[in-house]
Amino acid sequence: MTPNEQDAGPVPAPANQTQRIVESRELFRGDNEILISHDGAIYRMKITRQGKLILNK
Repeated sequence: MTPNEQDAGPVPAPANQTQRIVESRELFRGDNEILISHDGAIYRMKITRQGKLILNK
């Protein structure tokens, strides 16, 4: 098993944390780019070659 496979399970939230954490791999599902609809506008989120996220309107 690789280190990434070990991290595949849900991340438990700390007891005092109220914000939800969403894993990027759940959003992207193997793609490098997704479109997000927000308040009537479409945004594009991309994973760069360096593994960083970029969000553009």
